[in-house]
Amino acid sequence: MKNKVPLLFLSLGMLSLLAGIFFGVLSGLQYILPDFLKEILPFSHLRPLHTTSVIAWIILSATGGVYFYLSKISTLYSVKLSYIHFALFFIIGICIVLFYFKGDFGGKEYLEFPPFLIIPILLGWVLFGINYYRTLAGKIKNWPVYYWMWGTGIVFMIYHLCEAYLWLLHSFSTDYIKSLAMQWKAGGSFVGSWNMLVYGTAIYLMSKIKQDDSIGRNRKSFFFYFLGLTNLMFGWAHHIYIVPTESWIRYSAYAISMTEWIILFHMIYEWKKSMPKTLIQNHFLSYKFLIMTDIWVFINIILALLISIPAVNYFTHGTHITVAHSMGTTIGINTSILLASVIYILNDWEMTTDLDSKYLGYKILNSSLITFLLALLIAGAYKSYCLYYLKIDSISVIHYNLRWVYAFFVLSGLGIFTGILCIALPLLKKMKRILITQY
Repeated sequence: MKNKVPLLFLSLGMLSLLAGIFFGVLSGLQYILPDFLKEILPFSHLRPLHTTSVIAWIILSATGGVYFYLSKISTLYSVKLSYIHFALFFIIGICIVLFYFKGDFGGKEYLEFPPFLIIPILLGWVLFGINYYRTLAGKIKNWPVYYWMWGTGIVFMIYHLCEAYLWLLHSFSTDYIKSLAMQWKAGGSFVGSWNMLVYGTAIYLMSKIKQDDSIGRNRKSFFFYFLGLTNLMFGWAHHIYIVPTESWIRYSAYAISMTEWIILFHMIYEWKKSMPKTLIQNHFLSYKFLIMTDIWVFINIILALLISIPAVNYFTHGTHITVAHSMGTTIGINTSILLASVIYILNDWEMTTDLDSKYLGYKILNSSLITFLLALLIAGAYKSYCLYYLKIDSISVIHYNLRWVYAFFVLSGLGIFTGILCIALPLLKKMKRILITQY
């Protein structure tokens, strides 16, 4: 009997994705209808509910994938620890949602829940790390790159989550510049840590779909790993133009982060070119989502190159253009890889050739995301134009002038939600059936 823990993580992750998109749509509605749900769920509550739910989707689905892929090559060191890990994250997730609904905050960006909840979160990551390394230690020689990426992501996630709470110490809380720099550093490296888990999953999928283990062992893959590791440790620095630091630090980080994406784009592009058509049909949707990833990597490279130029960043920082960049990364890249992973896992568990509504959802999601980002770019450009050229400093006036763009933005968000629903509901239904019938 297969270990069901991966499916529990994937199910909770998929529900988190749906919740995140739903809260995002509600947040968008408040742009065009300011009084909508204002008394029940103001924007200050909806935003952390949205961001935390999407982060939970990334972490839970990546974790579930790693647990599943580990079970393919060796018996998991401790199934009991994996259940405790899931129980911890499940309970913490409920607590965070309750605190957010109550308006009980206390943390910083990405981690806005009361600080004491980081203790059980760290415990969950430690349990994950123990299970991971004890499962692989002494059993697998010459690790392929994705094992190194997953292991590195777990270790650095623990480190940077600890770092993210240094602001509680007196020496940081009393020094604004130090606290701000550390907040950006920890936040950027937090993203870099989950990218290790996600990008490692992408390389694993390319290797298994093509049935070519050399993809995870060639020099290009390991170069990508070390570049990603460098980006994890230093790439955050190109986000802190507003903090007084040495220019070479920001420029070096900028170059590192751009190079990482270029290498990932090249790897997926070369994989696509050499992929036999006979193998594509076996994992058609997983293949399509990986190709979708490559498209959004390319788009995000162009956008990131532009907004990371200091002269351009001066005008775009704090506008919807930054949001467009983060949404392109979160949905276009991370979510595409993780949906490919979930679909691959469920096909491995119980092979099916019926695409039902998932392929339609893929098309709706991709087209809606394009219009969604266009609306954000237009909104960001107009806000910058008003602030720096027209000298309009009234945010309410700017928002009013952008009401039709926001309406387009909300419609695109509804399209994204519809596309995700078409994909998620059949997957959740299949996971539920497997969990119930095979226990």
